[in-house]
Amino acid sequence: SGPGGYVAAIRASQLGKKVAIVEKAELGGVCLNWGCIPTKALLKSAQVFTYCKNAAHYGVAVEGEVKPDFEKIVARSRTVADTMSKGVAFLMKKNNIDILTGWGRLAGEGKVEVDGTIYEADAVILATGARPRQMPFMQVDGKHVISSKEALTLPTLPQSMIVVGSGAIGSEFACLYASMGVKVTVIEYMPQMMPLEDEEVAKTMERAFRKMRATVLTSTTVKNVSVGEDGLCHVDIEGKKGAETLTADVVLSAVGVKSNIENIGLEEMGIAVERDKIVVDEHYQTSAAGVYAIGDIIATPALAHVASAEATVCVEAICGGTPEPIDYTTIPSCVYTTPEVAMVGLTEKQAIEQGYEVKVGKYQYMASGKATAAGDRDGLVKLVYDAKTYQLLGAHIIGGAVTEMLGEPTLAKRLGLTAHQIATTVHSHPTMYEGILEATE
Repeated sequence: SGPGGYVAAIRASQLGKKVAIVEKAELGGVCLNWGCIPTKALLKSAQVFTYCKNAAHYGVAVEGEVKPDFEKIVARSRTVADTMSKGVAFLMKKNNIDILTGWGRLAGEGKVEVDGTIYEADAVILATGARPRQMPFMQVDGKHVISSKEALTLPTLPQSMIVVGSGAIGSEFACLYASMGVKVTVIEYMPQMMPLEDEEVAKTMERAFRKMRATVLTSTTVKNVSVGEDGLCHVDIEGKKGAETLTADVVLSAVGVKSNIENIGLEEMGIAVERDKIVVDEHYQTSAAGVYAIGDIIATPALAHVASAEATVCVEAICGGTPEPIDYTTIPSCVYTTPEVAMVGLTEKQAIEQGYEVKVGKYQYMASGKATAAGDRDGLVKLVYDAKTYQLLGAHIIGGAVTEMLGEPTLAKRLGLTAHQIATTVHSHPTMYEGILEATE
């Protein structure tokens, strides 16, 4: 019942199908309960704390010590998550969708078994999502070595934390804890922080982390993580300085996710799987007739909004429609650090590697009146255009409110708009998003 499953259920109900959802935990899946939503609530609290600490910069006097009440911050995030989960429950009821609580598995053609009871359906959609990936040299125990789930509900703020992995999950939690005064060290195996982002964006983020007094170690391998008699985590690494051992109160493993495809009946149904992902066709049907798969368990970007889009296309195809296929070259992606990161399409490096001749437009946030007024002058808008057609190939933005700015370049890329069309569209002033206009010009 995550953003793939519940969207599929609602759309199927709207198109006249009788629908049931199988869910073993809370409605809304990882995204609403243990991912996207509660992390944003925690990060908002961290932002408010940072504003309070820096109130004098805005001419506001705050008397007394400003400090985070982490127990209340966590409680607020759980309330936000619970509110959203109840919202999904309301939508299920409104759309007459049955909730089957328990563990579901395929039990033959058109059959699903839920905790011993067999249900029959014309079509079955698998939307079981993913879980934090476990590494043999870094076993999660939930107390010393934790995953993203435990990082959402720590009972107290640790003094120090090592975050292994600097993708979206690792970077967001590193930002959260560093902004609250925790001594954070980020370890990244690849040569740059946030390895999927544009190089200039990654460098800007690394500078921002240093301002937060967080340490970033790139091109560094974690060899082993153990808990010593002193109760500290001992992390053996090999990096630019050679082999060394770091210590911290807590280690956060943020090295990606693994698809939830075990014990759901794939083998018995002969459903094809390649490299931990279920194989599907253009309408998300698996190799078994009547069985479909969407979201993190197939080889497409593991993002909530991608799962929701796939859900709609899948259900409309099941119901006899001819849905427009998803354009996977135009998937927006956001990281909710401070500053935020947002991107869509090709990086400059990727575009050149694919044979494009490119023109790149840049705009620094320090030139923005709105950003200066907001006190958010760290940032960059970088747009990659095809030098021959002037169509937008990619947008890479870092700064305040950029996750809300991404809509325009995403739509522009989707529709094949040119630099001329964007540059001659009047943008309101002062705004952060006029940086799109400035970079284009």
